[in-house]
Amino acid sequence: MYGSSTQFQSWTFKDEHELAKLRFQVNCDFIEKFGKNMANMERVQHFLTTEEEHLMVRSYEHSLREFCKKFRDPRDSRIRMLPSVTTTAQHYFKRFYLYNSVMDYHPKEILVTCVYLACKIEEFFVTINDFVYNVRGDKKKAAEIILNNELQLTQELQFHLIIHQPFRPVEGLLIDIKTRFPQLRDPERLRPYIEEFLEKVNLTDAILLYAPGQIALAAVTNAVSRLGENLDHYVTDILFPDEQKQHLSVLIEAVRKIKKMVKNAEPPLADAVRREIEAKLEKCRNQQNNPNSSQYRAHFSEWDDDDLPIAASPFNDDIGLGVERIRSPSTY
Repeated sequence: MYGSSTQFQSWTFKDEHELAKLRFQVNCDFIEKFGKNMANMERVQHFLTTEEEHLMVRSYEHSLREFCKKFRDPRDSRIRMLPSVTTTAQHYFKRFYLYNSVMDYHPKEILVTCVYLACKIEEFFVTINDFVYNVRGDKKKAAEIILNNELQLTQELQFHLIIHQPFRPVEGLLIDIKTRFPQLRDPERLRPYIEEFLEKVNLTDAILLYAPGQIALAAVTNAVSRLGENLDHYVTDILFPDEQKQHLSVLIEAVRKIKKMVKNAEPPLADAVRREIEAKLEKCRNQQNNPNSSQYRAHFSEWDDDDLPIAASPFNDDIGLGVERIRSPSTY
């Protein structure tokens, strides 16, 4: 049950102000650690601000969604990424950057690690070889980065990996509407609008603030409104009978706020702005976590575990991706 889950207890927050405080603190902590010998003006010019970090995370949330949309299994191009995987990955990505700075861990590397871990948790089987088939650039290097980051990501998530999603509550609501509210003709018409809403809500902080059931109701009522119909009688009189009316005002306010957040969801960052922040990030990021730096290589060269081969992909039956010194419990 969601009410007794780690998602509710550890990862559902009071309001947007609380999230803003966490993100501000993360930015301050990184600057204090790596810029303690700099003057204030030099710090401002050298490091990303909290707002710039926020823009980068938001921008890569859109990139995560597009990556999942375009994902193809090289063994069967008809296989697409499940929506549940995308939603779980979005939760992981948002959670990670509540307590970590983009200057410490670059979003492009955490993004693919979140998706890969989400594939495992949501039982969408894909080997690391087949996964990095979807990553542009050096496939071997991509696999190494993902596997080296996987345990770090899991630790930062406090090993809270199960995500309660709004898909099941949506199905429950549609069944209930069909059964107890026949005034709404053919509820299946709502599905395209519901899916669009649930895709957009992942790009907002609503998934860190509200229960899956509240998000599901917001998606359904929004879909009904877009069809020019009304669900008020169902919500106020059928879904919440007299003995449960005391909860109705709280639910209505939550649904209203969720809809507002989706309506005001930030669009993808303009390319010019993103390039400018990316350039600044490359200058101030923690080089120990930069796979292209000598510090990163020196750090991982200290590991003395045996080299582990990655299983060859059926798609490339001539060679497999060999990855040196894997720091991950994964065997695929």
